[in-house]
Amino acid sequence: MRIGEIAPDFQAQTTEGPIQFHQWIGDKWAVLFSHPKDFTPVCTTELGTVAKLKGEFDKRNVKVIGLSVDPVEDHHKWAEDIRETQGLAPNFPMIGDTDLNVSKLYEMLPVDIEGSSAGRTAMDNLTVRNVYVIGPDKRIKLVLVYPMTTGRNFDEILRVIDSIQLTAKHRVATPANWKQGEDVIIAGSVKDDEAKTIYPNGWKAPRPYLRIVAQPK
Repeated sequence: MRIGEIAPDFQAQTTEGPIQFHQWIGDKWAVLFSHPKDFTPVCTTELGTVAKLKGEFDKRNVKVIGLSVDPVEDHHKWAEDIRETQGLAPNFPMIGDTDLNVSKLYEMLPVDIEGSSAGRTAMDNLTVRNVYVIGPDKRIKLVLVYPMTTGRNFDEILRVIDSIQLTAKHRVATPANWKQGEDVIIAGSVKDDEAKTIYPNGWKAPRPYLRIVAQPK
């Protein structure tokens, strides 16, 4: 899946009932993050972490949905383990991808794999470890791919969402390691004459192509 493409739509069973993905997103942003199997250690910590951060996603108008190839019934059992070990169970839907349909649609598994999730190990599904940020226009804004042994940094995912939402509203870009409230860069598509009307107080320009201004409100 490439940035800018329409995120594939699908129907699926989740821990909160059946969904049609695009309809479920509605006019909000969405984060879809996937897991190779239930009852795996790194994913257990990730799901607990996202549950604790749900308020941060809500503040950004972002809906979160997880996916694991195992059945929804197993997700419910796993949720109790997550609550006991991480302090909070998932408070967002988890997709059961037993037919591997979503994993194939999102190019996490080869389309020619046959059968269901039954009998497949975490190593069989090790590529089902992606994060997708999807905009209200249903286009993919970000794709991150992680190995099974590395827990995902959800503070970074929130940081990227802040950048994407800011740059979708204003014609700016964010520099390396940018955080909310820090200076930004005037987009290259904005010529100097136009920039002068947008930023009448001017900007810092260590190079003509590097024009730095305060973050727009």
